Amino acid sequence: MLERFTAPARRVVTETQLEMRALHHGHVGTEHLLLALLRQPAEPAAALLVRHGLDLETARAAVQRLLGESGATIDGAALETIGIDLDMVTARVEAAFGVGALANPGGAAGRGRTRTQGRGTFTTRARKVLELAVRAAQGRGDSSIGTGHLLLGMVREGGGLAVGVLRDHGLDLAEVERETERSLGADAA
Repeated sequence: MLERFTAPARRVVTETQLEMRALHHGHVGTEHLLLALLRQPAEPAAALLVRHGLDLETARAAVQRLLGESGATIDGAALETIGIDLDMVTARVEAAFGVGALANPGGAAGRGRTRTQGRGTFTTRARKVLELAVRAAQGRGDSSIGTGHLLLGMVREGGGLAVGVLRDHGLDLAEVERETERSLGADAA
């Protein structure tokens, strides 16, 4: 599938891994696609977001605020309501794998999981963004998939953390979609 992606769009997809690792997450979500897109400021899709005040650092801070660096925000009180004592679980894991095992995904607790060269898997939503980017290009009759198509995929997916960051920043998703479509039309002209 990536063979139809332009070089900048391929860079976005591969640089999601850098963003995932920088934030110490174990998966690639829509948020990592957004951050990797913003790493390409010369690309029209990224420039569109920057014109609306959403640059890489602003988006990264929003992701960290919304998701946290570990990617896991566990509410102990919520777990207690269903009979899970988070402190007890933590104590048992640390007894078996060492203190801090839950805080270090690459450490002792990570031994049972294999990740190919530290690569996270794409979440269902992130895969959907890629699928929708391909559909956007096909629907327009475009022969390649660019960063604008990736942005369309994010907006059209509609429920991932990337969309949450866009909305929290005050962006109107319908307007982002229209502007992206216009910029793709200008690229074809």
